[in-house]
Amino acid sequence: MIVAVLVTVSRRIRVPYPVLLLLGGLVVGLIPGIPPLELDPEIVFLVVLPPLLYVSAFLTPIRDFRTNLKNISLLAVGLVAASAAVVAAAAMVLVPGMTWPLAVALGAIVSPPDAVAATAIAQRLAVPRRVVSILEGESLLNDATALTIYRAAIAAAAAAATVSVVGSLASFVFVALGGILVGLVVGWVAAWVRTNLTDTPVEITVSLITPYAAYLPAELFGVSGVLAAVTAGLYLGRRSSQIMGSEARLAGRAVWESLVFLLNGVVFLSIGFQIASISRQMDRTTLFQLAGVGILVSVALVAVRALWILGMNLKELLSNDRRRTRLRESIVLSWAGMRGVVSLAAALALPVSALPGSTLTARDAIIVITFTVILVTLVGQGLTLPLVIRGLGLGSDDDEGHEASHARQELIDQALRRIDLLEKKWPTHRPLIDQLRASYQHRAEHEEQLHEAPGNEAEQELVEHRQIRSEVIDAQRDALREMRDRGAIDDDVLRNIERDLDLEEIRMEA
Repeated sequence: MIVAVLVTVSRRIRVPYPVLLLLGGLVVGLIPGIPPLELDPEIVFLVVLPPLLYVSAFLTPIRDFRTNLKNISLLAVGLVAASAAVVAAAAMVLVPGMTWPLAVALGAIVSPPDAVAATAIAQRLAVPRRVVSILEGESLLNDATALTIYRAAIAAAAAAATVSVVGSLASFVFVALGGILVGLVVGWVAAWVRTNLTDTPVEITVSLITPYAAYLPAELFGVSGVLAAVTAGLYLGRRSSQIMGSEARLAGRAVWESLVFLLNGVVFLSIGFQIASISRQMDRTTLFQLAGVGILVSVALVAVRALWILGMNLKELLSNDRRRTRLRESIVLSWAGMRGVVSLAAALALPVSALPGSTLTARDAIIVITFTVILVTLVGQGLTLPLVIRGLGLGSDDDEGHEASHARQELIDQALRRIDLLEKKWPTHRPLIDQLRASYQHRAEHEEQLHEAPGNEAEQELVEHRQIRSEVIDAQRDALREMRDRGAIDDDVLRNIERDLDLEEIRMEA
């Protein structure tokens, strides 16, 4: 209930919903008498993370991912490692009694950004597709890098040893390749199973199980469950048009949107609760000192990200062709490094029994610093990112609109060619054939006008046509309900016909 209310308010006031959920959880958690909410980190790793990664990968455009793979890799691997190193060095200086393995663990915890808030803002403000693709691709892969470093550091802390760079690199390669292999196998099996299914509820159930079917065996084998879920999502997303029917696509999309909304809502709300719980339990002086360290770490993370992205785009920034555009894109990418779900889970998952010495103090220090970083980056950058985008005047590109228009024209041409063939095959159905031909010719005229002069009166005419058709559908819905109310039809008949009207309306708005 709290999630639904806060998300509704966030859309009214145009604030990213993860920001408002975190603040809402923080405020509610500070109310006297409210019991503390303890979120088990295993729930986040095993229940929340796999479906979020899977659906993000499923919806990722492969062409854009492949085009930007170099930049995505530099951010997801190189920047995460650099951020972890800088944070570890800062922690050794700023936190008394900190050891190198624990400092590296802290660096790994706060190094991966969460793209939920950033992409929500970017898509709403229509920034270039390249920026959104890089942010989404980075968030798919950076968790694997961070968690590999994290596990190596925790193992070193438990053994009171140093972190081996060579050993960590070898482990990362093994873990990454193993996770990708498991993801491909699970994706292929899931595709084969879904190709042979015709029952929509069963198919949706299989889709919900798939991320866990990839993640859990990978973790059991000691490889990356994150990359397994991502790989399975990318593979099945590419094949979705072949293995899914129209009804499964419509129903599945609604189910997944609701699931992702609920998972993100509960997690970001719980982050606020956790911050409030720690603030009530810890000594104020210690809390403020560690929060100060968290603020300094946040500043360091922003600085490292900005320098890394500027260096990554240095060649293009020095050229005269796209210097201004690339600079503005680099600024947006630099300011979109908000931390979230994975940082929360990794911090809470620190094993007290595995840490030597005064373990409770070390663990609490890492948790407070991590939660401060989440709060500072998510709220500070989340609220100001729209201002940065508007201030830069970045604007969106027209590539997607042109591609959609071109695709629609190709589809209309193919439909008209098939209608000509059907006219010869079904000569006794000329009225229907003529009606279909007239409809597609009318669409072709609209697409041609919109392609040549977007934003002209043709676009306004299209909007008006949709309004007319919408009113016709509404009239049919009213008549359907009136027949049900006077007993002429029962509710099953109403729902079946209403579904046809809903599908017609969806086609009209597509």
